[in-house]
Amino acid sequence: MKITGVELFEVKPRWIFIKVNTDEGISGWGELISGTKTRTVVEGAKELAERIVGRNPFEIERLWQELHRSFFRGGPINGTIVSGIEMALWDIKGKAFGVPVYELLGGAARDRIRVYSWIGGDRPSDVAEQAKSRLDRGFQAVKMNATEELHYVDTYDKVKAVVDRIASIREVCGDDIEVGIDFHGRVHKPMAKVLAKALEPYHPMFLEEVVLPENWEVFDKIANEVAVPLATGERLYSRWEYKTLFQQGAIDIIQPDVAMCGGILETRKICAMAEAYDMAAAPHAPYGPIALAATLQVDACTPNVFIQEQSFGIHYNQGFDILDFIENKEVFEFEDGYVQIPDKPGLGLVMDEEKIRQISAEGLVWRNPAWKNYDGTIAEW
Repeated sequence: MKITGVELFEVKPRWIFIKVNTDEGISGWGELISGTKTRTVVEGAKELAERIVGRNPFEIERLWQELHRSFFRGGPINGTIVSGIEMALWDIKGKAFGVPVYELLGGAARDRIRVYSWIGGDRPSDVAEQAKSRLDRGFQAVKMNATEELHYVDTYDKVKAVVDRIASIREVCGDDIEVGIDFHGRVHKPMAKVLAKALEPYHPMFLEEVVLPENWEVFDKIANEVAVPLATGERLYSRWEYKTLFQQGAIDIIQPDVAMCGGILETRKICAMAEAYDMAAAPHAPYGPIALAATLQVDACTPNVFIQEQSFGIHYNQGFDILDFIENKEVFEFEDGYVQIPDKPGLGLVMDEEKIRQISAEGLVWRNPAWKNYDGTIAEW
């Protein structure tokens, strides 16, 4: 089997799909992240795709090494391109052998996968009502953003607003639902300590990205302040970037993103490294259907994954949602806060290619939000 060509589709609301075709009529699908500069990602993917045309799609590790190990390696652009291509290669291989991808990675380690639902937290902020609706639909866990923009040192009013939001969930739902709280790297060290301590009495499931990962030395300080699991990892591009976190030991939950850190096998390797350090995994996956399907393949064969992010109904999905571009919508059916492990070949998706081509022809203009503090300085989003 040989790769004959690669196609790219920019799909609203904010997704980039990639299709890798072969001379035996089997095609594989992958997904790239658009928030890291859509035009640059698409053009970079076209450039890297030239290197794999004519190659054997089964040689996933060899191709991954060739695409990753450039002189200047890593980063969000190259990371997401390599990840999308790698997903598509696994999709081809699974389809060719007639098995789900996880069967080629050691087989299932579980019967089902626990998931949580997004409820906003900053904009929109009506988290109690949203949490109750998720609880009524069977979800046992949700995640919310902690805060809007915060300066290096900010007012206690903003801290109180964060506490009031989580308190409102406990008032309506009690302890029947677990709540992950995402600082989203918006919080700097001085306020991170304050916020983490203020939220501790509400028993969060975890605190995510309490500071940006480049400030990794702060994780240890926060871990010594609160008895709440700390999570991070969505912005790290390969297993090498995780080494510092593993060696430090302050992080309890890693969150590799299959569409950023190098793809399915790289995510599995990172999770295996975390397992050796007795760390849990909760993979990052707030994007489209292909990225979610690829992540579920990792979850199925990875014992230290304890819960999975998914983005049905997330406030960024304006106009289209995850099910709109796949034909076998049952693959993402949730029951009592769980999804069944995939059982179809490859990634397990039947893509609605006609609709993908139609919507892709309209083009895509997506940029991550840009925020400013009260004094005009740049704020983290």
